Amino acid sequence: MSPKEARIITVKFLNNEASVAELNQLSHWIEENPSNDVAFKEYLNIYHTLDKRQVFDAMQAYRKTEAIINAKQNRSKVFRLNIYKYAAAAVLVGVLLTAYLFKQDSIFGSDDMVTPVIVNNAIKPGANKAILTLEDGKEIVFEKGASLQTNNATSNGEKIIYEAHKGQALAYNTLTIPRGGQFFVKLSDGTQVWLNSESQLKYPVNFTEGESRKVELVYGEAYFDVSPSTEHKGASFEVINDNQLVHVLGTEFNVKAYNDEDEVYTTLVEGKVEISSSKEQHILKPGEQSRLNKNVNTLSVEAVDVYRQISWKEGIFSFKRMTLEDIMTILSRWYDMDVVFENEELKQRGFNGSLGKEQPIEQILENIKSFGVIKNYEIRNKQVILK
Repeated sequence: MSPKEARIITVKFLNNEASVAELNQLSHWIEENPSNDVAFKEYLNIYHTLDKRQVFDAMQAYRKTEAIINAKQNRSKVFRLNIYKYAAAAVLVGVLLTAYLFKQDSIFGSDDMVTPVIVNNAIKPGANKAILTLEDGKEIVFEKGASLQTNNATSNGEKIIYEAHKGQALAYNTLTIPRGGQFFVKLSDGTQVWLNSESQLKYPVNFTEGESRKVELVYGEAYFDVSPSTEHKGASFEVINDNQLVHVLGTEFNVKAYNDEDEVYTTLVEGKVEISSSKEQHILKPGEQSRLNKNVNTLSVEAVDVYRQISWKEGIFSFKRMTLEDIMTILSRWYDMDVVFENEELKQRGFNGSLGKEQPIEQILENIKSFGVIKNYEIRNKQVILK
């Protein structure tokens, strides 16, 4: 593909008009040569400097094409992983955020902008890291450069892979993801699990053949791509949490169950799951999300934008009509930082948009500030103060 053709498809991508074939073509072109990567980002910069108030949600291109991809049973991993990597990087470079207010009629003007105070900034984006607790209580710390090799599992410090062994005694491992971390684990039945920051998963090292496969999401958020029951003599898969049970036959879904949140969210991507609480049950369809209120133990179900719920797994935070307080709760887990609101009213301000998870925290705060959502901010060690 020539540079001119790449520019044409890029413009179509930015205006939500590119086809699936064109997006895949663009992804391949970007990967062919580092200079193409640079050129693509330059196109994005040019596009968004034409008008700083130009608003573009990179996820719209995904939503428009996802239905076509699913209909053709051709969920292109290259498209999903590549295009969004660059879309996420462009989010902050091109200021792809829409500022808005929930309880105010106007936002701070640019005349109010002042220089932020940054003292000993120790806030860094998260990384692949975890703590593995074995059946005997021994702990193994995983991070880049670490390794593990046992009869059941191998790890390069950034993920852990289990292998099935028949006739082995039932034993459990617990994987804890700290603030500022994420991790991937492939269970012995082939089920793949992506764990978000501040999460904990307990699971058997080896599942008992023919019996229901049970794991416990003790707290936090996890995306499950479950090995189908047809490959395990009909054995179903269950995800247990203090507040609910997810019964699975073979599917992809996301469970968000943080201790400091009042609701447990289960989002179905593919397949079929049954959600059970102590009071009621619901069967989810793809594209639906259940919300379990932990205080009154009630379940509700609604259709959602699935990608916004699972984009964290692809390296993107995607927000839609979220308060600044809720957004900062999510960011604080990933960046392992504390957030202080100097003015309580700021908590109800917010924006729509998407943020790349590899972005420095200063860049994120500058873009929030540029839309007048906040007047200014301070960074002191691992604390952010919003003003």
